[in-house]
Amino acid sequence: MRFQSNKMAAIPPYMFAELNKKKASLLESGVDVIDLGIGDPDLPTPTHIVEKLIEEIQRPENSKYPSFIGDRRFRQAVANFYKKRFDVDLNPDTEVLALIGSKEGIAHIVPTLINPGDHVLIPDPGYPPYRTATYLAEGKVYDMPLKKEFNYQPNFSAIPEEVLASSKLMFLNYPGNPTTATVDADFFTNAISFAESQNIVIAHDSAYNMVTFEDYKAPSILQADGAKKVAVEFGSLSKTYSMTGYRIGYVVGNKEIIKALSVYKSNIDTGQFTPIQLAAAHALNSDQSCTQKHSKIYEARMQAMTKGLKEIGIEVPPPKGSFFIWAPVPEGYTSTEFATAVLDQAGVIVTPGNAFGPSGEGYFRISLSVPSDILHEAINRIKKNIKITSK
Repeated sequence: MRFQSNKMAAIPPYMFAELNKKKASLLESGVDVIDLGIGDPDLPTPTHIVEKLIEEIQRPENSKYPSFIGDRRFRQAVANFYKKRFDVDLNPDTEVLALIGSKEGIAHIVPTLINPGDHVLIPDPGYPPYRTATYLAEGKVYDMPLKKEFNYQPNFSAIPEEVLASSKLMFLNYPGNPTTATVDADFFTNAISFAESQNIVIAHDSAYNMVTFEDYKAPSILQADGAKKVAVEFGSLSKTYSMTGYRIGYVVGNKEIIKALSVYKSNIDTGQFTPIQLAAAHALNSDQSCTQKHSKIYEARMQAMTKGLKEIGIEVPPPKGSFFIWAPVPEGYTSTEFATAVLDQAGVIVTPGNAFGPSGEGYFRISLSVPSDILHEAINRIKKNIKITSK
């Protein structure tokens, strides 16, 4: 492209934007496409949240510029939520920052903290913006391989000393996207100890902390002793409350990091629309019965999908969290080959695992953000049109 910078030319298109283009093309040509790619909830935003948004939009004072750090009522709601959910105390004025969706904060924390040439430790496979944000900030990516045999947890002791010496930031993400992996509190305790010993900041992406199954309750990294010395945690209302389009999230934790990120953001954005923040505050302050209802629906879909995959020869252990399935590709396929075959021959979009990093090769991801009957139809199409040999 004539007007594109060299930096932008080196960045591949965002995978879900490309999938959406291909989906639109197929739909235009008359193909009935089932989209199990992007994780965009089909469940509606709970009525009480929508009603709160409508109420606040009608107040003339709310049409003005919002606070750069977020409305005090939203920040207080985040603090209240953390106290009630995790027994973690947060100062809403110094340890909570509103975001225009957690993706925005994740992208901006990298240039806030690193200098060109610094390493950023990222989970592989992992959420693509970790990698892209590092490239844009002229940092160096160090992939921490997440392997099934190690419960998709990074091996900190395997990171070379020369990499650690130039590392400023490490991303973690549990419940994991795309792996669906979950951890206990001990994992975070060990991670904090490691990060403190190496003078590395941990940015924990906790987008799926309320989408959990059975009796599992996802911990917060801030529950670990000493966490506020080196860690921040990103939260999102997108998946929990079906508010993806609202673009509202937060980051909590170390006050120096929060302050630095707030300064960065104040120079490039002007915050989120106040009524959206107040609707989000209302959601966080609610009794959470809506989130429990949503999790039950996703759990039923997960059980149906893992059962359906098993029937066609793809074994997947039932995950404890997130609303994805992380499945091995059948024998004879790469991740891209399988995703392409499923789309071209069955009209079903799945995400190839290698789109999340090199260690994602050999897997594909399914989103559970469609009704159960459509999930069943997707399995039937794959069974009918794709040759699968069990590994």
